[in-house]
Amino acid sequence: MRFYLFILFFSGSIFAQIDYPKDYFSPPLNIPMQLSGNFGELRPNHFHAGFDFKTQQREGLEVHAVADGYVSRIKISTFGNGKTIYITHSNGYTSVYGHLQRATAAIEYFIKNTHYADKAFEIEMYLKPGELVVKKGQIIAISGNTGSSEGPHLHFEFRDNITENIINPMFFGFDKYMKDTKKPVISSVYVYPLDDETVVNQSKRPLLLNLSLQKDGTYLADKVVANGKIGFGINTFDYDDVSFDKNGVFKVQTFNNGTPDFGYQFDTYSFDEMRYVNALIDYSRYKKTQQRIQKLFMWNPYKLSIIKTDETNGVLTVRPNLTSVYRIEVSDFYENKTIVSIPIKYGSLPAIIAQEPIVSKYFVKANNDSNFTKENMSVFFPARTFYDDFYLNFDVKNDTMFLHEDTVPAHTNFTISMEDHKHTEVQREKLFIAAIDGKKISYIPTFRKDSVFTAKTKTLGKFALVLDETPPKITIANSIEGKWISDKSIIQFTISDGLSGIKSYNGYLNGNWILFEYDYKTKKNNPQF
Repeated sequence: MRFYLFILFFSGSIFAQIDYPKDYFSPPLNIPMQLSGNFGELRPNHFHAGFDFKTQQREGLEVHAVADGYVSRIKISTFGNGKTIYITHSNGYTSVYGHLQRATAAIEYFIKNTHYADKAFEIEMYLKPGELVVKKGQIIAISGNTGSSEGPHLHFEFRDNITENIINPMFFGFDKYMKDTKKPVISSVYVYPLDDETVVNQSKRPLLLNLSLQKDGTYLADKVVANGKIGFGINTFDYDDVSFDKNGVFKVQTFNNGTPDFGYQFDTYSFDEMRYVNALIDYSRYKKTQQRIQKLFMWNPYKLSIIKTDETNGVLTVRPNLTSVYRIEVSDFYENKTIVSIPIKYGSLPAIIAQEPIVSKYFVKANNDSNFTKENMSVFFPARTFYDDFYLNFDVKNDTMFLHEDTVPAHTNFTISMEDHKHTEVQREKLFIAAIDGKKISYIPTFRKDSVFTAKTKTLGKFALVLDETPPKITIANSIEGKWISDKSIIQFTISDGLSGIKSYNGYLNGNWILFEYDYKTKKNNPQF
C-alpha cells in the first residue's frame, strides 16, 4: 500500500511526496554504484529516464533482479535502450534494465525462440505473470553496450505499474549506495527581456550576469536595472563524491522578495512529457553553443508536471519605485544547496544593445494553425506545434524548401508537402522527402499520392525530394564463399545505405533463416548460430 503526503511550500509551490519503499530493492550490480547519468538529466529532446550505472568501462558484468517479480516485457531494438528487460514487482513498481549484452538462462532461451518464431532481430514481447518468474538477486542478464549507448553501462529505471510514469530511483533508497557532499554548480545566470518594450541593463537581448562569491558561501549577481517584463535562466549541474561526472540537479526553486514563484523537482513524470525539455531550456542558445540554459519562467505556459509556479509563471514585472531581490536555490537529492541573489531595480535608460533584426514576413502563432505555400511546396503547422510565437524564415529555391533553421523547437509533428513534376512514375516509387544538413541527407518516412509527397517531422531546416536508386551494400572482411564455417565463432557482415537507409534485413544459412544481430553504431551484423 502506498501513502500520499502533500507538502505546501509557502504560497503556491507544491511538490507531491510519496512514501516509496526504501529497503525493498537491492542494487542491480555487484560493484560500487557509480553514475554516468542521473534521473532528469537534460538530454537531446528528452529528460533522462533513470540512472546510468558505470560498468567499469567494460561489458560482461552480471545484472541482478532488484526484487522478486516476473519478466513482464522484453524489447530488443537497434536504437534506444537496445536489449531491455522489464521486471514487474508485487509492490506496484517495475524495474527496467537496458543496453544489455544478452539475457541469461530461461530468459535468453525465450528471447531466442521469439527471434526465430518472428524471423526478426527487433522484437517486443509482453509476458504474463507466471511465465518467467525471477527472485531478488537472481542473475537476469549480462551488461553490454547495445542500442544508442555511447559506451558500456547499465541503464536502470523504476516505473509505476499503473501510470507507467518513471520515478527517481533515489526515492527507493538508492541514495545510500552513493555519497554526495558537494553543492550543485551554477556556472552562469542570464537575464531575459521578455517583450519588445523591455530593456535590461541597456540591452534588449539576454545578458550574462557576473557572480561573486560571498562570505556565507552564497553568490551575489550583478544588479539588474530594467523596465517591464523579465525572466532568468541558469546553467547548472551537479557532482557527487565518487563519479566525477557532470550530472543533472534535483531541484530548482526561485523566490521574489522571499516568496516562491517558480520551481521544479525531478521526482516523477510521464514519457509524454519528455520533449518539454526543449521548452525548459533556451533551445536556440543550445543549438548555437551546446549550452543548456534552464529557463526559470514560462512566457507561454506548457504542461510539464514537475514545474510548480504561481500565477506569474516566473515572469517578473519591474515597475517604477519598486526594488526587489530575486533568489535562485539549486539543490541535489542530498540537500546540498547553492544560492544566488540578484538585486533588481527599475530603470528606463535607453538600449545600447538592440534586438536581433527580424528578416521574415511570416509569423507563426503557437496556439493557431499555420499554413505556408510557395511554388510546389507547402508546410502545415497544427496549433501548439511550437511553444512560443516566432517569425518564420520560409522560402523555396532550386527545388529545396528552406524552413527556418533548427533553433526553434517543435513539440509535435508538422507536415511538409511537395509536388513532383520532374520524375517518371517509376522514379517516383523511389523518391522521398529528406532533411538536408550540408552534405548529410536524412530520410524522413514519406507518403505518396500520385505526384504529391508528404512527410511529418519535428525539426525545422532544409528539405528536398531525393531519388534513391542505389541498393544497400553488404560487405564482409573475409569471404566465406564456398568455405566451411563450422569452426567460426563469429562472422561479421557490414550493411549500409547512403540515402533512405536500411528498412529490413534477413540472413540465411543453407536456405534457412538465421538470427543476425545488428549494431547500428558499427553497421555490422553478427549471425547467431
